[in-house]
Amino acid sequence: MNIVNRGFVRLFERYMPDPLILAALLTFAVFIAGMVLKGVSPTGMADAWYGGFFTLHAFAMQMILVLVGGYALARSPAFGWLVDQVSKLATTPGRAIVLVTSFTLLACWINWGVGLVAGAVLARELARNVKGVDYRLLIAAAYSSFIVWHGGLSGSATLLMATEGNFLQEAAGRLVPVSETIFSRLNLSISILVSLTLILTFYLISRSIVEPVGMPQSAVPEKRDSIKQDDGVPATRMENSRLLGILTGLLGMATIAIYFRGAGGLDLNAVIFILIFAGMLLHGSLAAYLKALNEGVSGATGVVIQFPFYAGIMGMMASSGMSADFVRYFSEIATAATMPFLTFISAGLLNILVPSGGGQWAIQGPIAVEAARALDANLGWTIVAFAWGDAWTNLIQPFWALPALAIAGLRAKDIMGFCALALFTTGAVIGAIFLIAGAM
Repeated sequence: MNIVNRGFVRLFERYMPDPLILAALLTFAVFIAGMVLKGVSPTGMADAWYGGFFTLHAFAMQMILVLVGGYALARSPAFGWLVDQVSKLATTPGRAIVLVTSFTLLACWINWGVGLVAGAVLARELARNVKGVDYRLLIAAAYSSFIVWHGGLSGSATLLMATEGNFLQEAAGRLVPVSETIFSRLNLSISILVSLTLILTFYLISRSIVEPVGMPQSAVPEKRDSIKQDDGVPATRMENSRLLGILTGLLGMATIAIYFRGAGGLDLNAVIFILIFAGMLLHGSLAAYLKALNEGVSGATGVVIQFPFYAGIMGMMASSGMSADFVRYFSEIATAATMPFLTFISAGLLNILVPSGGGQWAIQGPIAVEAARALDANLGWTIVAFAWGDAWTNLIQPFWALPALAIAGLRAKDIMGFCALALFTTGAVIGAIFLIAGAM
């Protein structure tokens, strides 16, 4: 394990560029492929790139708010105390790895936005409290636990297919309830077995590390005064007012309670709303909250510039027809028995170029649903297979790692070697389950 682990880490440290460089390289690769494989003119590919470049702006803003709001919440005294108490459960490097992996797996299965932030925050705190634990491995374990998100309660494809009026309802011939996807025995079995595999993988890696790398000084949060000194100026007193901050926080929490009472679901916007107003409530004064926000904004630069690049890649893939051809190829060679496995593999490969669950389902969903019905394959299993394929290769796609890396103060290549090893162990388990399920 030690030799394999060091090999993966060295490979990614040596050859993996900054995520923005990777996004630029993928852009050129898709641009050229569209011209060579599909005969699209350079002007046509440029138009597709420009047309797609701006399609993820709303989503990018959501991700920035998740990152900044989650960071501000994590910097509140109350949340810091909670994380500190949880981190005390780990007294050895092995226990720290098991704790952060288990905690983040559960959080991401419930909601991926909460899990991404909470896991990175806990990993950082564990690195400060547990001697001898490798900081890179803690962050890698926290991020890799993101693999369960699309099979969990906030999965985009699974929830969409259960929603009245979704764009694939007519093609599917019916709604596909979550009892056939999220809460199916197949999906729950995968969720449990993948979680156990991931915990074991990172625990064994932790046992094989001889020279652990600690937290860089740049990642250690600075101690700071929570509010400005009272200088007698009315504006300063309003900023420092705990009453105003708490009342604003309570208003937000009451509003989200009313939203849920009206049958609103726990979607990404609801998570952002909770993060913002819970942060205000826990900080007390708005001045303290704004100071925490200012600290968190600096870590959002990767999201700001990289999301448009991947939106452009998605635009070129869809407009040129390459993504549809790719999915159609796998669907044409599938049988009813192999449909789940091949959907899993094709979704995993396509996710590297289209790293958005909802965006990828818009491309792959119509073809997958049509193929499943034509082959009389289990439609619920096909959706589950897509969900796990889409989530699986996120382990080596730095697109989704940006929030965790920003909080951790690390680069993608610092953790991707560990994540790549987890990609192989979890992929073997998921693939085997789909092959066995299809043969039954």
